[in-house]
Amino acid sequence: MKAIVLEAPDKPLAFKEVDKPTLAPGEALVKIKAAALNRRDYWITIGKYAGIKYPTILGSDGAGIVAEVGSDTDKHLIGTEVIINPGYGWGNDPNFQSDDFKILGLPADGTFAEYVKVQSQHLHVKPAHLTWEQAAAIPLAGLTVYRALFTKGKAKKGDKVLITGVGGGTGAFALQFALAAGCQVFVTSGSGEKIDRAKHLGASAGVNYKAQDWAEQLHHLAGGFDVIIDSALGDGFAKLPDVCNPGGRIVVFGGTAGNIPPLNGRKIFWRQLQIIGTMMGNPDDFKAMVDFVNEHQIIPVVDEVFSLADAAKAVQKMESSSQFGKIVLHA
Repeated sequence: MKAIVLEAPDKPLAFKEVDKPTLAPGEALVKIKAAALNRRDYWITIGKYAGIKYPTILGSDGAGIVAEVGSDTDKHLIGTEVIINPGYGWGNDPNFQSDDFKILGLPADGTFAEYVKVQSQHLHVKPAHLTWEQAAAIPLAGLTVYRALFTKGKAKKGDKVLITGVGGGTGAFALQFALAAGCQVFVTSGSGEKIDRAKHLGASAGVNYKAQDWAEQLHHLAGGFDVIIDSALGDGFAKLPDVCNPGGRIVVFGGTAGNIPPLNGRKIFWRQLQIIGTMMGNPDDFKAMVDFVNEHQIIPVVDEVFSLADAAKAVQKMESSSQFGKIVLHA
């Protein structure tokens, strides 16, 4: 089969022939119809991710058709159109992942291939209203955002929600999910064009975080926020408690702009604020997320579709952060 292989830290991604995976009991072979990029794929290609091994087939997100199974009890799955939960080994506590938790696409070979081997229990029926490319965009970002907004952030109808850095895949999902839940949503971005696109999707307003007074602008526009979804941290994080309503929740699942700066702790305890960390989600979160997508007929924002052979070009686009929504590979 053909696959995108990262062979060494100093070599470009290779589109090459590799062996088709063999199955053990409880596993399934999915013929990939589309796969999607995540920021972790980019970090892996430049050697800035923990536990990198070579060679490896990248890709955590995928949608396709079950072609083979490793157990007679799973024969009913053959021919089923599915999306894949990329998180393995969450563990018994729903509040945090175990030490055995892993993500498809490193260390296990991932979805940037004609076929991928996955555990059957991680397959979910593809939402029927979505194309293959749209379905492939869902798993990792959709799961992360669902848990951040609802499991951790407790967002509910009528809440005011702020999404920082709305342009990426998780930011677009956070906007769509919060709107579907009946929240009023505001955004930040370093791009006026991305703010305009967010407003077109339903955001009430947005501000450019490059402006010196971005927090003051947000306070003037919204008054305050019940839930803030942040994946950047960095110096700007220090201003987020200032725009929280009393009892507000700041949920963090990334740190692309650096570490948490010094904070005024008095504002946090006096106003009963919560700063909550999250990462991916457990199997119940994934099922609830898929149910949510089906119930609200959510259509993921796909920025651009590349062929599998052009995966290197897709990664280059992610490096530039010029996309709005997800970058997808068509197998």
